[in-house]
Amino acid sequence: MRYYLERRDPEFDEKMAQVLFIYKQVQIIQEQESPSEAPLTAYISYDEKLGIQAIGSTVADLPPVPGRHPNVGRDYEYKRYGTITLMAGLDLVTGHIHHTIVDRHRSREFVAFLKRLDASYPAETRIRIILDNHSAHISRETRAYLATVPNRYEFIFTPKRGSWLNLVESFFGKVARTLLRSIRVKSKAELKTRIRQYLDRLNEDPVIYRWTYKLDKISIA
Repeated sequence: MRYYLERRDPEFDEKMAQVLFIYKQVQIIQEQESPSEAPLTAYISYDEKLGIQAIGSTVADLPPVPGRHPNVGRDYEYKRYGTITLMAGLDLVTGHIHHTIVDRHRSREFVAFLKRLDASYPAETRIRIILDNHSAHISRETRAYLATVPNRYEFIFTPKRGSWLNLVESFFGKVARTLLRSIRVKSKAELKTRIRQYLDRLNEDPVIYRWTYKLDKISIA
């Protein structure tokens, strides 16, 4: 049995082309020998990693024993302290990760994130954001904020069931593999602190993510 995700968005191909067009623009910028120090457009790949569990151990881990138990031993039982959400915007040109960690993900949290982006770029820079169709992204509260900063943002929506087109998902995969996979904490506050520390370290030496799938089929006249 092999599973697949059916394309149920009638505008799937059109929306995919719009996303790939953004990646092509970013590719051209990255290939420039002397890119502008103050680009007129910022390209952000944005999403939320929901339901990150703050899990604590019931007893201390057992250290490995050479020749007997090569792995760390961990009791199956654990404590749950709740969940948090990581909101992240990956700058596709610089690799910088804009981030905030919240207990809930609603329109007000999304608007707060947009305001953080607004404060991070010069006033004349247009901010183009790749994101999905979550209700918070198109809510009345979000639209009301966007109306206060006309021409500042441009949203490029991924197709329904097409979140794999959003490059920030590759970053979330890295976070899951390298930080969250075996993490144990004593509180939600500790989990938030450790995630922030991890992201701050990444931003000290940013990794630029590049999209390659079908990009050779996109041309910009």
